Amino acid sequence: MATRQILLAVGDDDARARAQARAVADLFDPEDTAVVVHHDFVDNPEGARVDQVGSVRRARETLTDAGFDVTLAESSGDPVAEIIDVASDLDVDCICVGSRRRSPTGKAVFGSTTQQVLLDADRPVLAVPDGAFRD
Repeated sequence: MATRQILLAVGDDDARARAQARAVADLFDPEDTAVVVHHDFVDNPEGARVDQVGSVRRARETLTDAGFDVTLAESSGDPVAEIIDVASDLDVDCICVGSRRRSPTGKAVFGSTTQQVLLDADRPVLAVPDGAFRD
């Protein structure tokens, strides 16, 4: 039985999702850790399901191959608010997000989901940098 639960919040980037999953696999023991792979559909007019998202499938495959108990979760709306809400609703021990390199101007103009989750979360956040654990 898992004593710890991690929320792995993934976007649409398959390689980044795999990198996040590998980071969790390297840092946590599958014997006492369960992982919830979460994807937020900012806009989902076709009604896609979380298990249809490639990045979610890649993260789940990586984690199940490493022996973790994995469940899936989805939401729709503002990614930062949804990640924080799901983490709170599930009372996870840690949120894992991916980060990508951006210029200071890019951050100011476009914002950063990872940065905002780091600032707003009321629990530990593991930010996996772009390029970490890439194939």
